[in-house]
Amino acid sequence: MSLTSSLLRRARTPLLVLALAPAMSCSVAAKTLEVGPDKTYKLPSAAIAAAGDGDKILIAAGEYFDCAIVPANNLTIEGTGPDASAVMTDKTCGGKGLLVTTGKNITVRNLTLTRARVPDGNGAGIRSEGEGLTVERVKFVNNQNGLLANPTPQGQIIIRNSEFIRNGACNPACAHGIYVNELALLRIENSKFTETRNAHHIKSRAARTEVIGCDISDGPNGTASYEIDIPNGGSLVLRDSRLEKGPKAENHSAAISIGAEGVNQMTREITIANNSFRNAGNFPTTFVVNMTATEAMLKGNKLSGTVEPLKGDGEVQ
Repeated sequence: MSLTSSLLRRARTPLLVLALAPAMSCSVAAKTLEVGPDKTYKLPSAAIAAAGDGDKILIAAGEYFDCAIVPANNLTIEGTGPDASAVMTDKTCGGKGLLVTTGKNITVRNLTLTRARVPDGNGAGIRSEGEGLTVERVKFVNNQNGLLANPTPQGQIIIRNSEFIRNGACNPACAHGIYVNELALLRIENSKFTETRNAHHIKSRAARTEVIGCDISDGPNGTASYEIDIPNGGSLVLRDSRLEKGPKAENHSAAISIGAEGVNQMTREITIANNSFRNAGNFPTTFVVNMTATEAMLKGNKLSGTVEPLKGDGEVQ
C-alpha cells in the first residue's frame, strides 16, 4: 500500500465515526409512566395517550372510571397492586371496549376489566385490533365480551393466568368469554372461565387454538352454550384442563364443537388429551362434536355424567 493510500484510509475513519454518531444518539430510552391519585397521570387513558412505542405504564391499585384506545407498539400496561386491584370499569371507547388495542405487540398485565357495555352488544374488556397481544393475570368480569379480537390473520394472542367471570350475552348478538376472529394462533394457558352467560366460554376462528391447563365450567348458575367453539375448523389442542357443563346450560348438545358454521380453513390437528369433563345437567351431551374430515384424537380424558365421548371422525383411547 502506498503512503498516499494509507493517509487516505486514516483520514476517512474519523469521518465515518462522526457520520454514525448522530444516528446513534437519536435512540430514545423507553419511559415508565405512572398512574394513580398521587402520580403524574390520574387516569390510565392519560398515560396511554402520552406513551410512545416500547413504553411501560404502571397503574396503582384503585377504581378508574376510564377507557382507552391504545395505538403505541410494544407497550406494556400493568397494574401494580396485588391481585389485579387496579380496576377499569363502566366506560367504553369507540363503542368497543375498556381497552381498544390498535398497536402491535401489546402486553396487558395484572388488571381487572369490568362492566363493558355498548349498544351493539359487543362491549369488551379488551378489543384487540392490532397484531400481537399478550394478556397475563387479568380478570375480565361481567362484560359483554371478555376479550374480542378483530381479524388479524398473521397475529397471535397469548393469554396466561387470567380469569373470565360472568361474561357473555346474546342481546342483540351473541358475545362470549373470549371471541377471536381470524388469527394465526390463540393460546390460553392456566386460565379460568366460569358462569359465562348464553354464549360460549371460548369461540375461536384462529388457524390454531391451544387451551392448556385451564378450568372451564358453567358452575350452578352459568348458562353458556359450548365450552369451546371452533366454528370454521382450524387446529385445536386441548389438554390438561377441567371442563364442566352445568345444569342451566342453554346448549345441551356438546361441550366442544368443531366446524358448526362450515369448515373454511385447514384443520391440521385435533388433539384432546388428559382432560376431565363432567356433565352436571340432567340431560345427555357429547364431549366433542367434530364436523371436519380431520380425525380427532381423544386420549386419556375422564368423563362423568351422561356423556358420549365423540361424534364425527376420530378415535377415543
